[in-house]
Amino acid sequence: MEQIITITDAAALQIKDMMKNNEEGNFLRVAVHGGGCSGLSYGMGFTQEANENDIEMNLHDIAVLVDQESAGVLKGTVIDYKQSMMGGGFTIDNPNAIASCGCGSSFRTAQNAGKPEEC
Repeated sequence: MEQIITITDAAALQIKDMMKNNEEGNFLRVAVHGGGCSGLSYGMGFTQEANENDIEMNLHDIAVLVDQESAGVLKGTVIDYKQSMMGGGFTIDNPNAIASCGCGSSFRTAQNAGKPEEC
């Protein structure tokens, strides 16, 4: 089992809490898609089953799936959850990203720029 990403304790608690009220699936899928201001964007959601090309990890007793295409771009990424007076949200620290948009949900890497969209 290869570990592509790391999930912090704070993020794991939030994900587990979300999974309690979730009917969409038992797996957490983390992926990269083309699009966004900088060319690539992150995706995170729940799914019922793994695909043939998925890498499955068990992080904090959470079954996490990353497809092989996203794995190279996500290698070394840390997913955290931050709480502030304005609310909370997940943060993604990707060491492969060389540029990102202001909102932090779109990025590009040296090897894969993707096709930027209008912001």
